[in-house]
Amino acid sequence: MSTIPPSPDELRALAIAMAEAQRAFEEGEIPVGAVVLGPDGGVISTGRNARETSADPTGHAEIVAIREAARLRNDRFLDGCTLVVTLEPCVMCAGVILAARLPRVIFGAWDEKAGAVGSVYDLLRDGRLPHPVPEVVAGVRAAECAALLADFFATRR
Repeated sequence: MSTIPPSPDELRALAIAMAEAQRAFEEGEIPVGAVVLGPDGGVISTGRNARETSADPTGHAEIVAIREAARLRNDRFLDGCTLVVTLEPCVMCAGVILAARLPRVIFGAWDEKAGAVGSVYDLLRDGRLPHPVPEVVAGVRAAECAALLADFFATRR
């Protein structure tokens, strides 16, 4: 994990991602939000979970935001960009982060059941993979990000 704290732009992006997560909650989706920042720190794209509303198993917030950023940049590589997300990415999302060559990832809550950036797996820093290793800043506003998830699942039980 990185010792470089999130920048003001990255903290603003996490607030935007949390608002996206709230919108997902209101739509009946697991409340996860994501933002891709450009090299200048400006927002390129946002995403929120949309698996239920889109009937798409790949409709994770990270995938939604990364697809839109790649489309807008007309480039499958997001060199110089940063992904900011409210929940630790899963295996699928970690694979896409590597494929997009995102050099920096910021996330809020840890996912002790399916996380692939340090909790269950650590795909981003697995030296056996032929991708550059992204810098990861974990646990930013973790309690707030986790609380939204806990609230969502409390309504489902």
